[in-house]
Amino acid sequence: MAQTIDVREYVDGRKFNSFNVMLLALSFVIMLVDGFDITVTAFAVPELIKAWNVNASLFGPVLGASLIGMLIGAPIFGFVGDRYGRKTAIVICYVVFGAFTLMAAWSASITQLAALRLLAGIGIGGLLPNIAALNAEFASRRFIATSVIVSFTGVAFGGAMPGPVAAFLVPQYGWQVLFYVGGAVPLLFALIIAFWLPESIRFLALKDRKAEMAVLVHRMDPGTVVPEGTQFVVTGENKSLPFKYLFSGELAIMTPLLWLVFALNLMVYFFLISWMPTLLSNANIPIAQAALATAVFQLGGVIGSWSIARPIDRYGMWPIAVLFFTGVPIIASIGYFGLRSSTHLMVIVFFAGFCALGVQMGINAVSAMLYPTALRSTGSGWAFGIGRVGSIVGPIFGGLLIATLTVQQLYLIAAIPFLLGAIICVFLGRMFAKRRVS
Repeated sequence: MAQTIDVREYVDGRKFNSFNVMLLALSFVIMLVDGFDITVTAFAVPELIKAWNVNASLFGPVLGASLIGMLIGAPIFGFVGDRYGRKTAIVICYVVFGAFTLMAAWSASITQLAALRLLAGIGIGGLLPNIAALNAEFASRRFIATSVIVSFTGVAFGGAMPGPVAAFLVPQYGWQVLFYVGGAVPLLFALIIAFWLPESIRFLALKDRKAEMAVLVHRMDPGTVVPEGTQFVVTGENKSLPFKYLFSGELAIMTPLLWLVFALNLMVYFFLISWMPTLLSNANIPIAQAALATAVFQLGGVIGSWSIARPIDRYGMWPIAVLFFTGVPIIASIGYFGLRSSTHLMVIVFFAGFCALGVQMGINAVSAMLYPTALRSTGSGWAFGIGRVGSIVGPIFGGLLIATLTVQQLYLIAAIPFLLGAIICVFLGRMFAKRRVS
């Protein structure tokens, strides 16, 4: 006898099993490879300066090109994910950034390299909203934020991996090896994704793809038999929604505020990560210690990301607001207390990373919790895309001020966007509690 299954209730009622472990592990690795490609150029630049005999300042557009590409790619592939499927968009993104990263190994000029990094950035950025949507749609209401955040921490680990590759392989094979690895791995891994990664259960239900749904349910819970003619529905959601829905009702306020929070946090995060070694060196901190502080900042960020996951699942946006407020005095004091001793520096930088990256992972998860299935990738994609404006403005603004302000003054200014983000999160927290879509 035919029956109707509400996918939302089915997912909420399931136990966490080997399928969920596989999905989280695969998503983590997908994001790890993405993180490698985000930072790979920064590790190639020192070798390129020597190989091409050019001034370091000329590589500014190269380092910013992928960020601009991410700004473009996130909303474009967010739309692709909602229209054709999260898995489809993820595979395409992998092929795009893998191919253009591999081509960068044959770059003969700064202009060529910048153009290729821009195109690779489109694929890198398009991956983010679709991984967020995919993990949110397979998680029960109790673990949506946790699932999204655990998968996204792969970016932080991947971002550190070009370092060992540069240290061990570049001396023997040249700067090109960084792009060989950064391009070949995602192209090969795209085949694994196409074979192993499941399509979103809610996407399949909305598109009424019954045969694929039956296979997927059996994969999620082996032994489950789906009677022929079974209808899968997502109660209360439409099969398609226009883009203007992102600005309907309370979303007319929430969507722009979420975009602003993304931009403010990424402005601070990329200012800190981009200029920390230089600013600390200017303050007479040994370069090795400045580099270690940057690594400690990232470590604090990973721990902060994991720490905030479960509180967001329970309390919505309020833990993000707390991290924002906590981060204000911490970031502002880096230029004061952080310069007293190496111990002070490492402790305060650790907690700065804890707050900054913890906030980012939190709002990544919120962007996947706020919108309905038909517009989840699109909504997240635009938030990620607009947020990249902040990631571009932060380092540029810091570069303009670094010649005229002291280290202490720069870190005080860096805390201002965090304070604005904290205030906005208070308003969003109240609205999110009423509006939340799981």
